[in-house]
Amino acid sequence: MQVTSSVREPLVTGGKTYHDVTHDVSRQVEGKPSLSWFLAFLTAAGVLALGSIALLATLWEGIGMWGLNKTVGWAWDITNFVWWVGIGHAGTLISAVLLLFRQKWRTSINRAAEAMTIFAVICAAMFPVIHMGRPWLGAYWALPLPNTFGSLWVNFNSPLLWDVFAISTYFSVSLVFWYIGLIPDFATIRDRATGLRKTIYGALSFGWDGAAKTWMRYESVSLILAGLATPLVLSVHTIVSFDFATSVIPGWHTTIFPPYFVAGAIFSGFAMVLTLMIITRKVFKLEDYITMGHIELMNIVIIITGSIVGIAYITEFFIAWYSGVEAEQYAFINRATGPYWWAYWSMMTCNVISPQLFWIKKIRTSIIATFILSLVVNIGMWFERFVIIVTSLHRDYLPSSWAMFYPTWADVGVYLFTFGLFFTLFFLFAKFFPVINMAEVKSVLKSSSEKVSK
Repeated sequence: MQVTSSVREPLVTGGKTYHDVTHDVSRQVEGKPSLSWFLAFLTAAGVLALGSIALLATLWEGIGMWGLNKTVGWAWDITNFVWWVGIGHAGTLISAVLLLFRQKWRTSINRAAEAMTIFAVICAAMFPVIHMGRPWLGAYWALPLPNTFGSLWVNFNSPLLWDVFAISTYFSVSLVFWYIGLIPDFATIRDRATGLRKTIYGALSFGWDGAAKTWMRYESVSLILAGLATPLVLSVHTIVSFDFATSVIPGWHTTIFPPYFVAGAIFSGFAMVLTLMIITRKVFKLEDYITMGHIELMNIVIIITGSIVGIAYITEFFIAWYSGVEAEQYAFINRATGPYWWAYWSMMTCNVISPQLFWIKKIRTSIIATFILSLVVNIGMWFERFVIIVTSLHRDYLPSSWAMFYPTWADVGVYLFTFGLFFTLFFLFAKFFPVINMAEVKSVLKSSSEKVSK
């Protein structure tokens, strides 16, 4: 019997029973798609189709279609790569770290957060591949494959290669973790289904029988995967930060990048989880499962990580001043007062000022305010990556080589393609897979004897 605090709000409201949980979550999978789902899906698919034009043009013509130049060799593409990797961080944190810390409030949101992680990593991985120009001729050279060209190997000292290992490991562990959690719910849907649907979900459930030994193995595997995934929360974005921190470019060559990038990734990831969860709870009528308590707790995480990011911004300026290196000092002055000042101050407003509004409980517990601020945070985190990358490159040691970066329609179109891909995949997941982990939500329900006594 689980004892629930009389003070703390229940994680699932509405006096739900085990049958209610099964019915409320399964009906989204079993029923016909709603009009709102169709409109959302068609919008995402339309953006995907529109972005495909830019993607195909880039693959056909080459990356000369982008706004890159001799001075700014990295810009829109790497900005989007780092941003998408960051978006995926909240899924691993919610599913793995909070599981190890026995935080029960994760049960209603971990499934969608894990799916978001997988889709975001797919979107992120596209940009380095596209950046190769002709990926079908040489994308496989990023892997340390045996070959007939003598000792022709990848450069293991390059952080770009570390990215390959980090992202592929992150994707593999996240995918396995996500699917393992789905198996009991697939079996529940299988047992309720008939015909072809029963066959499909029967195959997806891998013969799950619900026996005590099966559940024991399920719990053991979940803990092992959580233990494997937890270091990834720290390592993946740390390695992404090494793309910049291991260089000698002013504005990049700093040891604060690893913790700074990890905090920023969790910050933006939780903001995207909030955006998706607020939409999901409304469209699928899941307000009793994704409660205001869940939203408030995620807002508190945003306050903490947003404050860490704000301290990192200030620390960067202090270290630049304290270093006494003129080029380093100019790099940060140029960010705040140079041609891209608008991007820098947009970043500061969105990432430092806006999260502090969540200290006010009325805002922290407002659906509309939370939804708006979650979008603001993700806009700010995109500007952060843009500021770090472009403003550090566009004015280097030689004033004669200074240049500006202007995105072309192809830059914007490829970015739109990833948005369309992300939301198309998420809407398909939300319709055909149980968007909430039924098995884990049932574990946090009050016992039936408590309900009867009340």
